[in-house]
Amino acid sequence: MKNRYLVVGAGGFIGGHLVKRLINLKKNVIAVDIKPIRHWFQVNNSAKNFCADMSLHNNCLKFTKKTNYVLNLACNMGGIGFIENNKTECMLSVMINTNLLRSCIKNKIKKYFFSSSACIYNISLQKKINSRPLKETDAYPAMPEDGYGWEKLFSERMCKHFFEDYGLKIRIGRFHNVYGPYGTFDGGREKAPAAICRKILLAKLKKKKQIEVWGNGKQRRSFLYIDDCINAIIRLFNSKFSEPINIGSEEKVSINQLINYVEKISNYKVKKKYKLNMPKGVNNRSSDNTLIKKVLKWNYSYSLYKGLSKTFHWMEGLYLKNNVSLIQKFTTK
Repeated sequence: MKNRYLVVGAGGFIGGHLVKRLINLKKNVIAVDIKPIRHWFQVNNSAKNFCADMSLHNNCLKFTKKTNYVLNLACNMGGIGFIENNKTECMLSVMINTNLLRSCIKNKIKKYFFSSSACIYNISLQKKINSRPLKETDAYPAMPEDGYGWEKLFSERMCKHFFEDYGLKIRIGRFHNVYGPYGTFDGGREKAPAAICRKILLAKLKKKKQIEVWGNGKQRRSFLYIDDCINAIIRLFNSKFSEPINIGSEEKVSINQLINYVEKISNYKVKKKYKLNMPKGVNNRSSDNTLIKKVLKWNYSYSLYKGLSKTFHWMEGLYLKNNVSLIQKFTTK
């Protein structure tokens, strides 16, 4: 069928938003995720939705048949707490990319998108609080985060060689801390923006004056709002650029500054209890967007404050209405 798009990892945060955007663009979409459909973060009834384990070659062959384009958003990942303590699980995601690539060649897929991560960057460049933003060439010499970072970097190389050996058109986006509505906000896989929004929201609702903060709060990051991320994916996928490229924000803040933003948004002040024994990741990581501005003419449009405001109020609405936990079903028509 003409213009059929396969989105793998469609039940996840970014995958769900990507399916919605493709549907809005009038694309024919097959959405696949290993989670039961009732546990997907978003379910779009205009797509064809399936639950399947895409680490298995036979499933990859099945779903890439009669498909034109493949976008792989699937991996076992989460915030720093999850990836620090589940290195094997994170690395096993390589099976998804491996078998998808093999199936793409077999079924003559026109183009393949791989979602990589800023975790592939050399950690020696991220030790100082005032270290410079990371540019694409900083991936080598290789010293990525153990587990998750190594899997992403290895999979990037595999994509590169499938292009060189078989001519498969490859697009690779290196995500830098994407956040927003419909994202994970509890259960152990959440990242800093969602975790801070949840902690301050619950403190406000329960009239508590203190939240726990992993590390000393001085570690610095840049965070990209989901709508900007989806815009970048679509623009990259439709471009002729085939090298890995940063998809992130250049607005760098400390975790303490992030907390200050959410305090203002929530109109609620909290005291910080620093947990110095908990995982905190590298001291400094942010995106150098020089390349993506040049080759794709893309830039993020959401300030961190604006994106956090949308995220906080989305989460607040869920708690006030349903007192929800992480696992829930959102349906869009």
